[in-house]
Amino acid sequence: MLVQFSVRNFKTFKEEVKLTMFASNYDKSTREQENVMEVPKFGLRLLKSAVIYGANASGKTKLIDAVHFMKDFALNSSKESQQGEPIETEPFRLNTVTASEPSMLEIVFIHENEMYRYGFEVTPEAVVSEWLYHRPHTKEVEIFFREGQNFTVHPKAFKKGKFLVSENMIRSNALMLSVAAQFNDKYAKGVLTWLYKFRQISGLDETGYMGYSMSRVEDSKKKFLSLLKEADIGIEDISISKMDSTNLPDDIPDEVKEIIKKKMDEEKATFFGDFKTAHTRFDENNLPVGIEEFRMEDEESSGTRKFFAISGPILRALEDGEVLFIDEIDSKIHPNLVCKLIGLFNSVWTNPKNAQLIFNTHDTNLLSSNLFRRDQIWFVEKDRFGAASLYSLSAFKTDEGGRKTDNFEENYLQGRYGGVPLLGDFSRIFQSESGVAK
Repeated sequence: MLVQFSVRNFKTFKEEVKLTMFASNYDKSTREQENVMEVPKFGLRLLKSAVIYGANASGKTKLIDAVHFMKDFALNSSKESQQGEPIETEPFRLNTVTASEPSMLEIVFIHENEMYRYGFEVTPEAVVSEWLYHRPHTKEVEIFFREGQNFTVHPKAFKKGKFLVSENMIRSNALMLSVAAQFNDKYAKGVLTWLYKFRQISGLDETGYMGYSMSRVEDSKKKFLSLLKEADIGIEDISISKMDSTNLPDDIPDEVKEIIKKKMDEEKATFFGDFKTAHTRFDENNLPVGIEEFRMEDEESSGTRKFFAISGPILRALEDGEVLFIDEIDSKIHPNLVCKLIGLFNSVWTNPKNAQLIFNTHDTNLLSSNLFRRDQIWFVEKDRFGAASLYSLSAFKTDEGGRKTDNFEENYLQGRYGGVPLLGDFSRIFQSESGVAK
């Protein structure tokens, strides 16, 4: 479970911002059973979902970029870079001070009923600081703390870390966590195991996870079909064929065939061929007479392709209790369908393992859908100096439009919560040099 994610001096975020999944007491009477999960061991009430609004270029996607960077660097810094190679961070560049300061990222989460707090500060040249705290019960224990190449490690709990430090095995541009995981340290492995399941996908380009969803059809076809049928897009069945390394399609270039054959034979990779959907065919009296097949790639709508592609990660998150970030979830998908997908997470029955969904959107209809509490609604807004802030609707007082009974959609569109563009007079574009509209 995600408890909190913090970032500072990364891309558009100059000052530190925190996305927290704490459920507020003020909203306790609102959708408590559906949208909130209890963690009695730590005395916490955490939210199952959160939605983020903001104007174009305000920083919504940059927040997900920060999550992706932290995960990728933690998983791969010890094995995908060499000494001296740059770290792919990007500080806030619109200020002369922060442009040369480190980026900070920290995450707090619960894994296997224990709480962790992990974070680091990095520049493009090196890791400036790094820390890991573990909370098995009520007390938080420091596993290690790093400042540059100076390390403080727990002598009993982190013996492998002590060995790595003594042998000078941690590069200045690599994370201790990543190195320790390669030596099977239990704390490092626990953090990386959770981070691996902390997933981010783009709602604007489904090609990156279409293959994953296709790979799951064989084992979860019934669930996929149920989702597709409930979505009212007319699909009765789906069929996906796997490529045979000894009989690849003729239209694939020879050099690509060799790559595919090698991956299939040596790496046991799976490549898919035709992906077809089945629709009911009717006669002149509108009576069903059979099935007509369509190729998903070029005969189904972009919205259908997006919905199918997104179904795989959503089903995985719900089945495994994962955290899923989606950038622009509403792209190509009808608002009513988006509501249904969100409802899967805000449910005791369809989300028994307490998966969490965090997404950004421009769809203001969701604000009046009664799907969310105030503490689940977030806004990103840039100031006139280009720096973004992140804040929740629960931070607004009652006289500022923060009452539970307020029309959140109307207030947001009126600019009472911020996070909307300050638009100019577009008609000026068509004015002549004399100032008169043409």
